Amino acid sequence: MDEVFIGGLEKRQIVIVDYDSRWPEKFQRHAKILSDALQGRILAIEHVGSTSVPELAAKPIVDIDIIVEDSSNEATYLPALIHAGYVLRVREPDWHQHRMFRTSELDVHIHIFSRGCVEFTRHLAFRDRLRTCIEDRLLYESVKRRLAEKDWSDMNSYARAKSDVVEQIIARHIPRR
Repeated sequence: MDEVFIGGLEKRQIVIVDYDSRWPEKFQRHAKILSDALQGRILAIEHVGSTSVPELAAKPIVDIDIIVEDSSNEATYLPALIHAGYVLRVREPDWHQHRMFRTSELDVHIHIFSRGCVEFTRHLAFRDRLRTCIEDRLLYESVKRRLAEKDWSDMNSYARAKSDVVEQIIARHIPRR
């Protein structure tokens, strides 16, 4: 696990708060910082996760997905993101070459994926479904609030516990082929 989670697993309390209308502004602020730092190497940048869905309660952590040409080529973005003040937290070469950076305040997570990554498409589909379907938004929120009441060894365990409902919601948005 230490190869994936830089610094090892962390026990953190899961706190769900009501929607904060300042989250999109925080995304815009960081999108500008990231765009300036990476100087044209960003192919796409999106506000994803619960903070990107109006009226959805969430952990107060803004998730940002960035697409670069090749996320396994850290030399093209890692030094610039560190210089901009972000900290590399996750390196997952076996899962879409995913990298995750965060702020020192632990209030922004930046997920780096490669061009054509299906996970980026899934994040957008999930976000868009929650933005347009109140029933799925309420279902997801109720699951998150119920799970947040439990004691988790780390945030990833909480995220895995939500995976069934996430997959159900995505399946309603992306028809099977």
